[in-house]
Amino acid sequence: MTAAESSPPALDTLEGVAGYLAAAFDAGDPDTMTQALALVARAAGLAPLAAAAGLPRAELAAALEAGEIGLDALLSIMKVIDLHRPADGGLN
Repeated sequence: MTAAESSPPALDTLEGVAGYLAAAFDAGDPDTMTQALALVARAAGLAPLAAAAGLPRAELAAALEAGEIGLDALLSIMKVIDLHRPADGGLN
């Protein structure tokens, strides 16, 4: 996944968000990860992600948008991603 990709997958489900963030993390590029997190902050799928991670939605959205997410929150999100990413590991 690169910033040049103009059409991210549907980010309205937990599985869609998990697949998208997994691909961003797998890319290993900090800018790609930051952009993906900021996009998820504005997506409909943020609510189920926040609920699954046990984090307040509004606080998570603000942290993702600002690119200032704490390690505890990031680890919670990564656990959710691991549980809900598509079986093929790709984008939805």
